Amino acid sequence: MGGSSCGPGAHLIHLWPPQFAFSDHHLGNLGPHSGPALVRTRCSCHALALAWTFSYLLFFRALSLLGLPTPTPFTNAVQLLLTLKLVSLASEVQDLHLAQRKEIASGFHKEPTLGLLPEVPSLMETLSYSYCYVGIMTGPFFRYRTYLDWLEQPFPEAVPSLRPLLRRAWPAPLFGLLFLLSSHLFPLEAVREDAFYARPLPTRLFYMIPVFFAFRMRFYVAWIAAECGCIAAGFGAYPVAAKARAGGGPTLQCPPPSSPEIAASLEYDYETIRNIDCYGTDFCVRVRDGMRYWNMTVQWWLAQYIYKSAPFRSYVLRSAWTMLLSAYWHGLHPGYYLSFMTIPLCLAAEGYLESALRRHLSPGGQKAWDWVHWFLKMRAYDYMCMGFVLLSMADTLRYWASIYFWVHFLALACLGLGLVLGGGSPSKRKTPSQATSSQAKEKLREE
Repeated sequence: MGGSSCGPGAHLIHLWPPQFAFSDHHLGNLGPHSGPALVRTRCSCHALALAWTFSYLLFFRALSLLGLPTPTPFTNAVQLLLTLKLVSLASEVQDLHLAQRKEIASGFHKEPTLGLLPEVPSLMETLSYSYCYVGIMTGPFFRYRTYLDWLEQPFPEAVPSLRPLLRRAWPAPLFGLLFLLSSHLFPLEAVREDAFYARPLPTRLFYMIPVFFAFRMRFYVAWIAAECGCIAAGFGAYPVAAKARAGGGPTLQCPPPSSPEIAASLEYDYETIRNIDCYGTDFCVRVRDGMRYWNMTVQWWLAQYIYKSAPFRSYVLRSAWTMLLSAYWHGLHPGYYLSFMTIPLCLAAEGYLESALRRHLSPGGQKAWDWVHWFLKMRAYDYMCMGFVLLSMADTLRYWASIYFWVHFLALACLGLGLVLGGGSPSKRKTPSQATSSQAKEKLREE
């Protein structure tokens, strides 16, 4: 069940599933490759690939307006992943060219940089990576370097997969049952009916909680299953010593084992393809931490390729830019934009108010603060989820209006109070106490 070292012929095998799954639409998925293929040897290819693939997304979603067949949901899922992969690959190629230029300028050979590609991939290699059967319809996102490491795994039989798979899969049946139960008892369609708005305010307020609960359970099952597919193929396995990050891969240089015995003695993990931290999503305290634990490989991509290159210096404005492009990547439904663009307001509110008040509280007061903060964070995500699932502007605004836009008004009030009390601008840096708390939670999850 481990990975395998594959020669050029294996690239053709990796291409076959999408061709049968998408019939007439698979040629449309090849569109994004034409842009990056033309610029993959240029140092500006990252920006060009981002512009091309995001422009192609608009064309792809407007096919029905042009009288062409509407893409299936499966085809759309592949298109979303292709966008991430090709932008990432262009960035990896750009990094390779910059490293080669520095090496030429310095006049001496340097040790390979962590995660650097050995050479620019050919068009066939690019297609093979793009349509690799691992995660083709469900994700998670992975870099070309991760894909290459899987193909060139020297001793794939030494990579464990059965035990990690069972360890990862065990909560999925429970989450599946909870999804079926919650979606049956609290159907989303009820929110679209006029009778729903005749119910008392407490009922309308409460209803978003089980809707978001069902939403989480559904994605927990889907992403755990997707991770298990990767684990079964031995995909994304690295030694624990490499300290791999979701989406990005190893953060420390770890030389490949020289013998099967050494390979078998290493401890491996699959953090590179980890897409969901269920515990962190449900029990982290802050809104921005909740983003970090949800759809983790895509969050890494957004941070690496959108947030870092945003045309702003402010954390909140950079986050707004990132959320805007994330909404566009998800689709054109207004509900996506209403939901995603509420996140920067919540980030600003919690950041300013926390910096103004929390540090002045006693340890007991800080604990109470964190419990209240956690409760409000969950309610904010309940509220934003309604836009994500209702999709239309009319349905989303109708529901939010029925509960008096309370999250928006509360966030504005907290932001105003934080500013009045002299709170500082939120940043991505953690305080020592928050870092210690995160480490303790991670240790608890591992145990």
